[in-house]
Amino acid sequence: MTTYYNFIDGEFIPHNGEFIEVINPATKEVISKVASASLEDTQRAIQAAKKAQKAWEAKPAIQRANHLRELANLIRKNADYLTEVLMQEQGKVRSLASVEIHFTADYMDYTAEWARRYEGEIIQSDRANEHIYLYKSALGVVSGILPWNFPFFLIARKLAPALLTGNTIVIKPSSETPNNAFEFAKLVSQSSLPKGVFNLVAGKGSVVGEELASNENIAMVSLTGSVDAGTKVMQAAAKNIIKVSLELGGKAPAIVCKDADIDLAVEAIKASRICNNGQVCNCAERAYVHKDVYEEFVDKFVKSMSKVSVGNTLKGDFDMGPLVNQAGVNNALAMLDRAVQKGAVVECGGKLNDTSGYYFPATVLTGVKHEDEIMQKEIFAPILPITKFDTLDEAIDMANDCEYGLTSSIYTQNLDMAMRASREIKFGETYINRENFEAMQGFHAGWRKSGIGGADGKHGLEEYLATHVVYLQYNNNKQ
Repeated sequence: MTTYYNFIDGEFIPHNGEFIEVINPATKEVISKVASASLEDTQRAIQAAKKAQKAWEAKPAIQRANHLRELANLIRKNADYLTEVLMQEQGKVRSLASVEIHFTADYMDYTAEWARRYEGEIIQSDRANEHIYLYKSALGVVSGILPWNFPFFLIARKLAPALLTGNTIVIKPSSETPNNAFEFAKLVSQSSLPKGVFNLVAGKGSVVGEELASNENIAMVSLTGSVDAGTKVMQAAAKNIIKVSLELGGKAPAIVCKDADIDLAVEAIKASRICNNGQVCNCAERAYVHKDVYEEFVDKFVKSMSKVSVGNTLKGDFDMGPLVNQAGVNNALAMLDRAVQKGAVVECGGKLNDTSGYYFPATVLTGVKHEDEIMQKEIFAPILPITKFDTLDEAIDMANDCEYGLTSSIYTQNLDMAMRASREIKFGETYINRENFEAMQGFHAGWRKSGIGGADGKHGLEEYLATHVVYLQYNNNKQ
């Protein structure tokens, strides 16, 4: 069994306290133990980041970018091993795990390209003999609190823009999936990245997470997680009025219009729904289908979902692996049971045929109403409830009537309807005639309870920058 230790100021720190046991969700077996950081450990990591920050910011951005490229190359050299680690602790199918590892390396390289591109401004003054300069500067020490569903990529999503812009960082991985983060820390230890620029501490949210959001030396905290976790982070951050960036989940609607390519819609929504075993905050979680094509869509969608295979992805080529833990299975079963009690019909799936791991089958529900819990609350399991609509107005109103606002999609061959939906659907992202999956050069951000701030692209980079305006008055006397 592998044992991992917290990575602080360039070193793996010996630990005599509690350890976290990490479970393989496909087998329910313990595969590693990870040192659970104390308050003192967390504070030590923050101090290491603070000590390293001034010298790190003083480096030209292109030099900081070169360190990101070095890490990207180390990731690629170890991609096969990292893919296995990710599959073992998170349950991903091999193809998606491999994509996550390589996409992380690509993200590092993409972010490095911004070294010569992010810039300040010169602003026109109302006074003679004055220049107004707006500088973009590092915030200082930032913290990143990671989820378990895309744990390796989220390291880069938080670390890369932070480091490029001159910040140092302390990251807390999820206790469900910390192994990949510690394997990344090993790569950092082999690299030329200066000590203290990156620190990694695992542990309880009530200890580590709380300190990473409330410590006076933290300038910004970025969390990807649940609404409950985001609320706690905001409360902790309020103590020092620090910046927060939160991605907190979603309940993505998929609207299928009567002129849609039904076969395309079926495959795209299925791909979105079963991606990462149904555990993606931006994947389709509810479908609104026009009444004229409802029967055709349901028939084809149920047939397609019925063919989805589930199993241990390390031992076979399955479409889905397990959910991350027993709590996820229990929550899905409870929501499904309540939906059925309210009149929902299980068209396929719904029954656990394999309990050797935390498996859950691809499941389709009909007979649901828009106001039902299953259509309103995030499921985080491969369950898709489907209901009808009569007009696009009705579909858009139902799509927007939700506490979340991360991603959405619409399937239509009518340009006018597509453009109207793009304007009226109140979500951070809308996908037209394709599955829900963002690009690194876009901007991944939600409305309402889906979060504050965002990530990726130019706008995501600027989350990690502060502005400093300088008014320069000069004497224009001729000599």
